[in-house]
Amino acid sequence: MRRSRMVLGALVPLAVVLAVYLVRSKGHKDGPDDAASIAKVGNVATPQTPPRPLLGGLDLTKITVNGGVASAQLEGKRTARLTIEPPLQRVAHEIMAMHHLPEAAVVLMDTVTGRVLVYASHVEKGPARDLCAEATAPAASVFKVVTGSALVESAGIGPDHRECYSGGEQRILERDLTPDPKRDRWCTTLAGAMGRSINTVFARLALQHLKPAVLEETAKNLGFGSTLPFDVPVQPSALRFPEDSLGFARTAAGFWNTTLSPIHAAWLSATMARGGEPVRPHVVSDVMDDAGKVVWTAPQAVSQPRVIKAATARAVTTMMDETVSDGTSYKAFHDGKGKAFLADIPIAGKTGTLTDGATQRFYTWFTGFSRASEDDSDDVDGSGASSTTHPVAVGVLVVNNPTWTIKANVLAREVLRAYFAEHKAANVTMPQLRLTTSKKKTAAPAKRSGKSSE
Repeated sequence: MRRSRMVLGALVPLAVVLAVYLVRSKGHKDGPDDAASIAKVGNVATPQTPPRPLLGGLDLTKITVNGGVASAQLEGKRTARLTIEPPLQRVAHEIMAMHHLPEAAVVLMDTVTGRVLVYASHVEKGPARDLCAEATAPAASVFKVVTGSALVESAGIGPDHRECYSGGEQRILERDLTPDPKRDRWCTTLAGAMGRSINTVFARLALQHLKPAVLEETAKNLGFGSTLPFDVPVQPSALRFPEDSLGFARTAAGFWNTTLSPIHAAWLSATMARGGEPVRPHVVSDVMDDAGKVVWTAPQAVSQPRVIKAATARAVTTMMDETVSDGTSYKAFHDGKGKAFLADIPIAGKTGTLTDGATQRFYTWFTGFSRASEDDSDDVDGSGASSTTHPVAVGVLVVNNPTWTIKANVLAREVLRAYFAEHKAANVTMPQLRLTTSKKKTAAPAKRSGKSSE
């Protein structure tokens, strides 16, 4: 009896400890540490992020290339070997430099593995900054990808939904939100509105079919307001919905109240490319100690839980196809004769353009991804990945003064050309790395903040 009591006495504290652990584990699921992540890895034994001390001191503005391998120094005389492809990184840097862009950033990532192939920032004047991880620029019309996702998933509105409209080219007024057969002379599908970035269509449909809480939930599922899991800290993309209906409609269409980082933009497109299941982006391939011994290797293709339905991702992809095939980026991706720069490589994308009259900053965005062509017989896993070239997603931000020579969609095109040419894609040539006699252009004048001109 005494021995039984002793055993029981030992088991009780153990049970209490176990119960406390389970309660804390359950509570931790929604705790402050997890609130900073977009999503948790499901059924993956390896950690979602390397232990923070492993990557201490990682500065992605100080990347070096030696022997064809990109690397960056870490604390403790350790070295991080990077997933970056130096030829592509050089193309991005040279194009941004030769156009003397005030600020610009490019992220190119493999949508199958999450490997970051280009991670390039350019600041014309002032100290170097990691613009790829900064979320200070307005998301502009890229936010239409979020609104489009909410309209499909929560309101059941598809790419073929037809809407007539008027106004809203550079700003949205109260009268633009009210259907008026006498004024609404133009009509388009939701896919066409995405491709040509028609503000009034998105503003009206959001006001008619979405509650702010619903759109906010979709935005949060797609990474807004959260810290993107990555190898260096990423500033969360901001989101705020004004209380008035006009402010809500404007935000849904991409007029202010949201910000975005280039790496988040690339992640967003990669998520659509993967049918709504994100992959964690990573730029560190492995870590070596001062003796050259590998002490940590990055897990490959760390998938994250689904954030939107597969059918929603397909519908939004159909909308994003219009941007390049017949919308705001048709000229950027086709020459004067209508020939595609990326022959036989379909590109889905979304532009964003917003002028801040107060600072005279001209923001342009392009985010998108490559798609497998219909006759791609090398598709090995249904994701569009061939035996030699994986599909990629890109996030590009260009911040210009009122006069400019290149927008984000052209910079994105050139980086994509470099990627596919480097990987021997048929009929794709490397971009020209010298400035031609292109004339400077002037952005649409803006007497006050909030003009969109796509």
